Amino acid sequence: MRVVELAGPGDVAELTAAVRAALDGSGPAVLPVSAGDPRRGELVARLAPERPVAPGTALVVATSGSTGVAKGVLLSARALTASATATHARLGGPGRWLLTLPGQHIAGVQVIVRALLAGAEPVVAHTFAEGADQLFRLPGPHYTALVPTQLARMVDEPDTLRRFDAVLLGGAVTPARLLDRARDAGIRVVTTYGMSETAGGCVYDGLPLDGVGVRIADGLVELSGPTLADGYRLDPAATEAAFAGGWFRTADLGTLHEGRLTVHGRADFVINTGGVKVVPAAVEDVLTAQPGVAEACVVDLPDQEWGQLVAAAVVPADPAAPPPVSALRDAVRAALGGPSVPKLVRFADALPLRGPGKVDRAGVRAALRKG
Repeated sequence: MRVVELAGPGDVAELTAAVRAALDGSGPAVLPVSAGDPRRGELVARLAPERPVAPGTALVVATSGSTGVAKGVLLSARALTASATATHARLGGPGRWLLTLPGQHIAGVQVIVRALLAGAEPVVAHTFAEGADQLFRLPGPHYTALVPTQLARMVDEPDTLRRFDAVLLGGAVTPARLLDRARDAGIRVVTTYGMSETAGGCVYDGLPLDGVGVRIADGLVELSGPTLADGYRLDPAATEAAFAGGWFRTADLGTLHEGRLTVHGRADFVINTGGVKVVPAAVEDVLTAQPGVAEACVVDLPDQEWGQLVAAAVVPADPAAPPPVSALRDAVRAALGGPSVPKLVRFADALPLRGPGKVDRAGVRAALRKG
C-alpha cells in the first residue's frame, strides 16, 4: 500500500497519479493521509501499509472516527468507478472538475476519480476564484463539490458558483435556509448523502444513484449496490457487523417516501432527556430556519434531573445582534414540543469543525460545558 501525505494543494498531483495507477491496476492501493493530522502516525501504524491488501483494493480511506477509533475503509477500483460513472450519469455527462476538498477524505478522492474518468486531471488552486477561472477556460460541463461551510461563505457572491453546471454539496447536513438561498441565487446545488463505505455520495437530492439500493431497517438507513466498500482494513468483526447480505447498515436515522430518502441524523446522537428521545438534527433545522441564525449545533450534556440535557450552540448571522434566546426556544417548542427545547443556549462566533466540513460535536459539547 502506498501512503501519500498531503500538506497542501501541491501534493494533489502525486495523489492523482497514485489514484490513476491504483484504478488501472498498474500501481498499489493508496492510503492518503494529512501530513498535519496529529493522529497521522497512529493512523498509519493502525492501518499497516506494509501488510498486503486484498486483491482489487485501490484505496484505503480513513473514516473520521467521530464515534470511536478511526477505521480504514477498503474500496475497490470497481466501487470507485461505479460511483463516478453514476454521478456523471445523474449530472448529465462527464465534465471538468474543480477540487476544493481535502484529498484524504472520500469526497476529495472522488473528485479526482471523476475527473480521471472524464479524461482530465482535476483543477487545483490555492483559492476558489483562481481555480474556477482556470476551470472555465476548459470545455465543459463544469463541476465542483463543496461542504456547507464553503457554500455559506460564497453564497452572498454567487456569480462564480452560478457558472457551474452542478455543485455537489455533502459532508455534513445543509441548513434548509442555506440551500434555499443558494438555489434562489441560481446556483445548481445537488445535495449528496453517502460516506466512505459507499465510495462517497450515493443518494443525490434524496434519490439513489443508478444501481444503489436504499431501505430502512429498524429506523436506520441501509444501502446496497456496486459502490459499496469491501469492508474495514484488518477488522473482520467490524466488517461483519456493518456489511451483511450485500447491504451496509449506517448509523443514520431515515425515512423513505415515494422512493425519496430523508435523513434525520445519527442514531447515536439521539438525546434521551427525561425519558423522551430528541433528535438533534430536527432541533437544528428549526433553529437555523429562524431569522438571525447562521448555524446551530445541538448536543447533550449530562444532567442530574433529566439524565441528558438538550443544549445548543448558535452562530448568529450578525454577532452584534444575536436573536433573542426566548424566540429560539419558542420556535422549537411550537415545531417539536417542549422536550426538544434547548435548556441551554449559547452563542458562538463559529462552530468547531473536523474532517470535510463536519461539525465537531465533541468540541461543541466541551465548549458548552466550560460555559
